[in-house]
Amino acid sequence: MGKHHIVVVPSAGFTHLVPIIEFSKRLVHLHPQFQITCIIPSIGSPPSSSKSYIQTLPPSISSIFLPPIILDQVPDDEILAFQIELSVKYSLPHIKQELKSLCSRSKVVALVVDVFAHDALDLAKELNLLSYVYLPQAAMVLCTYFYSSQVDEILSDESRDPNEPVKFPGCVPFYAKDLPVPFKLRKKIGYKKFLDRANRFHLSDGFFVNSFVEFEEEAVKALKEVSKEKKPLVFCVGPIIQKGSIFGEENGLGLECLKWLEKQEPKSVLFVSFGSGGTLSQEQFNELAYGLELSGQKFIWIVKEPNGVANASYFGGEIEDPLNFLPIGFLERTKEQGFVVPSWGPQIQILGHSSTGGFLSHCGWNSVLESVVYGVPIIAWPLFADQGVNAAMLSDGVKVALRPEVNDNGLVERNEIDKVVRELMEGEKGVEIRKRMEHLKNAAAVAINEMGPSTKALSEVADVWKGI
Repeated sequence: MGKHHIVVVPSAGFTHLVPIIEFSKRLVHLHPQFQITCIIPSIGSPPSSSKSYIQTLPPSISSIFLPPIILDQVPDDEILAFQIELSVKYSLPHIKQELKSLCSRSKVVALVVDVFAHDALDLAKELNLLSYVYLPQAAMVLCTYFYSSQVDEILSDESRDPNEPVKFPGCVPFYAKDLPVPFKLRKKIGYKKFLDRANRFHLSDGFFVNSFVEFEEEAVKALKEVSKEKKPLVFCVGPIIQKGSIFGEENGLGLECLKWLEKQEPKSVLFVSFGSGGTLSQEQFNELAYGLELSGQKFIWIVKEPNGVANASYFGGEIEDPLNFLPIGFLERTKEQGFVVPSWGPQIQILGHSSTGGFLSHCGWNSVLESVVYGVPIIAWPLFADQGVNAAMLSDGVKVALRPEVNDNGLVERNEIDKVVRELMEGEKGVEIRKRMEHLKNAAAVAINEMGPSTKALSEVADVWKGI
């Protein structure tokens, strides 16, 4: 009998492909008895970043790119999650075909799907496989799903003061501004989809959460409570992050910035990046540029072409050179102070570098975990999806982030940016945050060491699979 086989289904988009593949790599590293096949849906042709990344995988992980889905008419197209879900729903016939083919020639024991690929859970039931959901988000986000009836009740209460923070089980209190778009537009399809997703999650046998107990103690406690009563079981298996660069050496400036970092003082550089999908409006882009310049602090800034839609670059690349959008004279004036990299930079190497002392981040969960693993304190600047929830947890919960004030027009002004950057890099609050982040960094290392709780949690499930 050959190796036990696990099938993994991510959802469309590079930021959902990477976390579930990194999970798969950790699984086969710890338990080489398994073979993994990754069945990958995509919207339009798969981005070159996804293809390059897949080429770096070990032989025990193979991949199948499905025919791309064209989304012509998507209601509420501002709900990115809905677009991602539809790409999986429309790919189900292809997923089923590949899954049946694998089952006919190998011992497939389990299906692991991304949080937005939950439609594939029905196939596991049909083919008599164990099924699991991989959540590349905070345990706190899972609390909103598991306690969705309470969430719905709280949000539906018309007597609630909209300026008061909302408290869900296992979560830090959120202000309305931090809730994902579907929660704010409860009459629309995005919120209905959230509730549907929450109901479907109970079809699975378990949840893998890319977090660790010491980082999210309250959330983990709340999840344990609810999974006592009914499936699924919850396993914290993180922090699982990329190690090293995933794209070879195609971006010369990305590598140049690492050489520039070598020349800087320890913990003196602020890294500025809004992830692979985040964009700023031209006005906000200008304010950020002037704010960084005013602060006088050293910085590396990964610059993307501005756009009025915050998630504009989620599925596609830029059209123009983003450096053309910087304020006139900015590059010349800041040539000693900072290093600007267009489009993409080696985030892991920058965060892991001894000269990096802060991270101005959109608070996407991958970036949050990378920051924690390398012990880099954060300026929290959320843009969309679950980023506001993550920012609230980082600034108000574990207190490892500062958060700039937004003006009445939704803009973070240059003077505010200047103030927050200086405070993080040089101020007393920055010193306290750094200490707390160092503690979290150590806890993260313990969680995934050989005998750590996250390693044990993954082994607990792997032992079940081996016994089939």
